[in-house]
Amino acid sequence: MNPGRVRVLVVDDSAFNRRTIVKMLESLPNVEVVGYACDGEEGLRKLIDLRPDLITLDLEMPRMDGFTLLRIVMQKQPTPIIVVSSRADDENVFKALDLGAVEFVPKPSSSVSPVLMDIREELLAKVREVTSANLKNVMARADNAARAQELVVKPDSRKKIASKTASSGYRMVVIGSSTGGPPALQNIFSAIQEDLPVAFAVAQHMPPDFTRAFAERLNRFSALTIREAENGDLVKPGQVLIAPGGKNLEFFANGDEIVAKVSEPKGHQRYLPSVDILFSSSAAVFGDRVLGVVLTGMGNDGAMGTRAIKSAGGKVFAEAEESCVVFGMPKEAIATGLVDLIVPLPLVCKEILHDCGY
Repeated sequence: MNPGRVRVLVVDDSAFNRRTIVKMLESLPNVEVVGYACDGEEGLRKLIDLRPDLITLDLEMPRMDGFTLLRIVMQKQPTPIIVVSSRADDENVFKALDLGAVEFVPKPSSSVSPVLMDIREELLAKVREVTSANLKNVMARADNAARAQELVVKPDSRKKIASKTASSGYRMVVIGSSTGGPPALQNIFSAIQEDLPVAFAVAQHMPPDFTRAFAERLNRFSALTIREAENGDLVKPGQVLIAPGGKNLEFFANGDEIVAKVSEPKGHQRYLPSVDILFSSSAAVFGDRVLGVVLTGMGNDGAMGTRAIKSAGGKVFAEAEESCVVFGMPKEAIATGLVDLIVPLPLVCKEILHDCGY
């Protein structure tokens, strides 16, 4: 990645969308749009000729679609790619992330609309994040995601194991992630092939309307029950609650039960769903039974939560730089001096299970 100006290629079959995206990108002082293409074939030619630092990519295009271009780019000339896709294409977005796209930004609709400008701040923020991505680790996550799809767990083959703790004393594992997080979470949960008496919750930075499909996708690869959290859900061992996109996930005690609360953003939160809020809330309820895990991502979300978990007597793991797509969030958590273990992604699940007694 060019440490100075970031040279961007825009690939989208809509002339209106191309012009709008170019205008957004050129408002950043360190970004230069070096070209645009109206389909994958033209995009491939421009990629070879221009050798951009970054590509923004639509998925549904004539002649050669975005998926085909994405596969070829990652095989022949690996380049960071941000998918700019309609909200109607949830499953396609996660397929693109599996193939090696680093990030995605949802279009307001699949049709031409001035509302497209509404994504400006999010797109520009993602461009800043992706310019510091470790492309080698993006490729490794794509390979892991492809292998995980071969391990789909059938409901009747899920193994059950007896709880080692009383129902009121189960462990709570809370995980925070951002850029590079979806494939990382799939790596972790697909490795769990037994229905464990451990509860999980995840705050993955993601916009509204995508986390339900994301949870459903993760659920296909794990023995755990994984779903998007809803207000009033009871926290249960063997279950993973995914914080809804654009909102926060908190927990509170109601007698012997722990109840989930889906809340609106507080003030001008930059990162949603908030890892800090998930971690802090879990620490207040579960105390020394909580384990926090900070995965790849830009920014410092999770550092304050790390302090809260440690103050409550819990533990915190952070993903090692060697496997991160962006070593921002783990780095900030580690900088608190309170992280118990720094571990590369391939060993994260093993260490979680070991810490929970399995």
